[in-house]
Amino acid sequence: MGKKMSIKEIAKLSGVSVSTVSRVINDNGRFSEDTRQRVLKTIKKYNYQTNTLAKGLRMRRSNTIGIIVPDLSNTFFSSLVEKMENQFFSKNYSTIICDTGRNSDKEEAYIRMLEAKLTDGLIVISGKKTFDTNILSRPMPVVCIDRKPKGKKTLFVSSNHYQGAVIATTELLKAGTQPTLFKVSRNSSSILDRIRGFKDTMKKMGAELHNSSIISLSSDYRAGSDDRRLEIRNKLRKLINADKLPLGIFATSDTLAADIMIAARDLHLSIPGDLKIIGFDDAPISRYCYPQLTTIRQDISQIASQASQHLINAINNTDDDAEDSEDTIIDVQLVERSTV
Repeated sequence: MGKKMSIKEIAKLSGVSVSTVSRVINDNGRFSEDTRQRVLKTIKKYNYQTNTLAKGLRMRRSNTIGIIVPDLSNTFFSSLVEKMENQFFSKNYSTIICDTGRNSDKEEAYIRMLEAKLTDGLIVISGKKTFDTNILSRPMPVVCIDRKPKGKKTLFVSSNHYQGAVIATTELLKAGTQPTLFKVSRNSSSILDRIRGFKDTMKKMGAELHNSSIISLSSDYRAGSDDRRLEIRNKLRKLINADKLPLGIFATSDTLAADIMIAARDLHLSIPGDLKIIGFDDAPISRYCYPQLTTIRQDISQIASQASQHLINAINNTDDDAEDSEDTIIDVQLVERSTV
């Protein structure tokens, strides 16, 4: 049809009030299934389209979600963002994805930009510092993933990183090794939970915990770089001199585990004969390693589903239910392959 229909005309043709049409379009409020179907049939027949820009200005809503992510080259983060984007799209929200490169100034600049675009809500993934909603210039629902928030009203979704560390450390101890945790120097809340799980398990199982039990690598080197692998080789040499084989290593990511495996082969260490290793994430690289990497799997689909649903609920609720909401902690599991 050439003529553009108004919401009043859709209401008249459907035999309902304008407010009922509005409730059906926004899927908000009370109406019968018969009414919903009648309105939707009329909308489809006459190809009625809402003026989303005018509606957004009227309601101060943009149907846009901002996603702050520290590093899209990390397959865990990129997979998580992809799944959340699909979730939001299915609920008629568009997303603006901001890769901060782990730079706090860049993160703050992105937040200011998202606020200026009247973003309806914010997903904040990982990061070294806790996320403080006081930096926002206007109230906005926020869901933090793997990043502890400040303030009761901010929803928190996370894997059970502590549980994952307990599982990995226990497996390495059962395999007859003296486990060592390898990490990169920056400490997010998820890494701190893994360190805590590692330490508690070592103590509980009566294993010796000393200064070299946790090895922190420089954050200046990229994963996969020659500098990173040289640094790892130097750390492994010290471990070989101090401990009897086989070495047991809990790597706090699969990409780090892959670098450790390559560095170990450069030192003519066999895996899992001379070195037993467990990663974290179950990233694609864990299946492409040789031998394939034993790791801790995070349920990315569940994290994405819970975080996106929590945020949509928070956007649509005008009350303060979020203040009493509990953190969502999602179980992890061991994926046994060939490195232990």
